[in-house]
Amino acid sequence: MELIEGCRAGKDSARRALYTLFARQMLAVCYRYTGDVDAAHDVLHDGFVKIFTHFTFRGECSLATWVTRVMVTQSIDYLRKQQRFSQLVVAEEHLPDVPDEAEVASEGSGLSEETLMKFVAELPDGCRTVFNLYVFEEKSHKEIAEILHIKEHSSTSQFYRAKSMLIKRIKEYIDHERK
Repeated sequence: MELIEGCRAGKDSARRALYTLFARQMLAVCYRYTGDVDAAHDVLHDGFVKIFTHFTFRGECSLATWVTRVMVTQSIDYLRKQQRFSQLVVAEEHLPDVPDEAEVASEGSGLSEETLMKFVAELPDGCRTVFNLYVFEEKSHKEIAEILHIKEHSSTSQFYRAKSMLIKRIKEYIDHERK
């Protein structure tokens, strides 16, 4: 509570404490969306500037959830400004073939979180954003469509494409590790 009141009052010590508490975790969130370390640092910086200049936390959720929401919004705004959503609509015939999901899931469970996050970061912008919103932020395809200003079908297509690409990448990784 003291931290929140301090941030509302604009106290540097509270702001520093908030940054220290969440910076590392939020950098991971920003990286998950941007797929680029430098961009993630820029988004993190801009996100904290926004938090510190407009501290609008009302306690309707946890502070961590609120800070995460700000960073996700900041990340999506960054991608939008970079015009990196141009490839959001994918024709069904361009969707990749999917290896057997069950086989990959059982073999892929031994992957480190770092390796899996690296694979997520390698996804194309649209796929990565939809995947993150669906899996990590637990948004529905309807909510994702509203957030990204796309059709609901585009969200489901992007998610399917992201999942397919991740399955293929994990399978390649596992096959390579066996050699």
